[in-house]
Amino acid sequence: MGYPRRRAHPRRGALLPAVAALLLLFLAVSLLSIAISAPPLADRHPGISRRSLRHPPTSRWTARDLWGSELASNFYGCSHSSGKFLAFLNPADSSVATQPDRYLLIVTSGGLNQQRTGIVDAVVAARILNATLVVPKLDQTSFWKDSSNFSEIFDIDWFISFLAKDVKIIKEPPQKGGKAVRPYKMRIPRKCTPQCYLKRVLPALLKKHAIRLTKYDYRLSNKLDTDLQKLRCRVNYHALRFTDPIKELGKRLIQRMREKSRYFIALHLRFESDMLAFSGCYYGGGEKERRDLGAIRKRWKTLHTSNPEKGRRQGRCPLTPEEVGLLLRALGYGSNVHIYAASGEIYGGEETLAPLKALFPNYHTKESLSSKDELTPFLAHSSRMAAIDFIVCDGSDAFVTNNNGNMAKILAERRRYFGHRRTIRPNAKQLYHLFTNRGNMSWDKFSSQVRKVQKGFMGDPMEVKPGRGEFHAYPAACICEKTDENKSSPGSNQEIVNRTGIRKAIGEPAYPVYTDEEADGSDTEDDPTGTGEEEMITEEDPAAGEEMVTEDDPTATEEVIDTEAEADDDSSVRQEGSELEEILSD
Repeated sequence: MGYPRRRAHPRRGALLPAVAALLLLFLAVSLLSIAISAPPLADRHPGISRRSLRHPPTSRWTARDLWGSELASNFYGCSHSSGKFLAFLNPADSSVATQPDRYLLIVTSGGLNQQRTGIVDAVVAARILNATLVVPKLDQTSFWKDSSNFSEIFDIDWFISFLAKDVKIIKEPPQKGGKAVRPYKMRIPRKCTPQCYLKRVLPALLKKHAIRLTKYDYRLSNKLDTDLQKLRCRVNYHALRFTDPIKELGKRLIQRMREKSRYFIALHLRFESDMLAFSGCYYGGGEKERRDLGAIRKRWKTLHTSNPEKGRRQGRCPLTPEEVGLLLRALGYGSNVHIYAASGEIYGGEETLAPLKALFPNYHTKESLSSKDELTPFLAHSSRMAAIDFIVCDGSDAFVTNNNGNMAKILAERRRYFGHRRTIRPNAKQLYHLFTNRGNMSWDKFSSQVRKVQKGFMGDPMEVKPGRGEFHAYPAACICEKTDENKSSPGSNQEIVNRTGIRKAIGEPAYPVYTDEEADGSDTEDDPTGTGEEEMITEEDPAAGEEMVTEDDPTATEEVIDTEAEADDDSSVRQEGSELEEILSD
């Protein structure tokens, strides 16, 4: 006897295709949502994979955190002289502090920002020597090949008049018998202390009356007494003004960025082929990258053999455009933010920039914002082009850099002085580990870790540990903290009692200040004693019958020491001085 045939449930067969279709539709929508919201990553970047980005970026930061610091209003720039410093001056001019027949001439070195440090320090050196300063001569023969003189970049009349109470400055070398005086050429160690200047330079100045210091960049100690540091600040933040044509175009570009968005980021993107070649870093471009950059690297005959992996571990490699984009998105900046990029020709061109532009489509440069007629007068002059970028970067709501070179340092200190505006310098050593392990963590964890390692690298007040950092990045002596009594009138020198009951002078620095007596030997790279005991390098004119060491001597190497290097940093490597400094300058 046969069993009756079981009848299928009338609804089961009809529902299965519908349920499956709904599941497929839900899965497709979810995948599409993730693809749109998550920041893209370039496939070529080692250690990072697309599949790791499963969630859109989130941030716990507020808009105030992104564009400014809550504590910034408690601090202000203070570069006024003390009564002791002014006591040596005539109220009208610097004649009392300037001795007759002492003339100091300076030849700067490198690009715009490296030369700027030389100009600032030249004024202080003239003050130390009680000498008249001749307007510094700019480097016109280095890697940058810019023929601009001082008056074509900076307002020379303002420079002279603003500093009249500090140092006497003249435009041209003095004349004797109707002819310009031929100065005695010297080169002094890097980071020379005031005692070093008095021991090494002053005797020659008293004998020769006119001294020319060549390759003058970072030739003055970072650790000076407070009044000399404040003089540095007066020069850098007030006396050095760009010429009107440069200022006007820079201001127009800022205005055009503001027309696009209320806030904007300025990015100093140092990712040109020469910089990458010099760094010795590897960015995943295969044999072509090794061949291209290796050929450029041969330019420096004494450059040490590179270890790309070690360089990245130690944070010595510039961040890629993509890494900068990831850093900013992890900090909380949205894809709608407008970015002004200050850079040269990026290695790899649009292919290299594509990941950054995917993260931030609103990407602008001076070339894209300017008309041909506006930019043409500056195109042949790299320093004037850099000055335009400097103005826009300085005027941005947030400034970020992919390296810690001279422009990054100078803008960092300037933005601290003028209100601690948001300034993001990558903690490259710690970020390296996050970028390398990016494929093993969610986006939320990645962004949280980025915000954690970037604490202390965001331009906030008091983020620098005592005793760390160079003056050209952290102008400690020129940052003062407001109190309840002086918030309405900063700059007074009267003494008050703050809320803690501790007496302090209004206008005294909020950071530790080191005098020369407290300076340790590491501050004089070429002269560990800080007293200038090493053999003096002179560059006397051959016609005078004395031996000359030329400025372009390829054997004249100088040691470059990273003052913030960790113990495992290879900071003892000697490298070719002239071009080494030029490449790192801007």
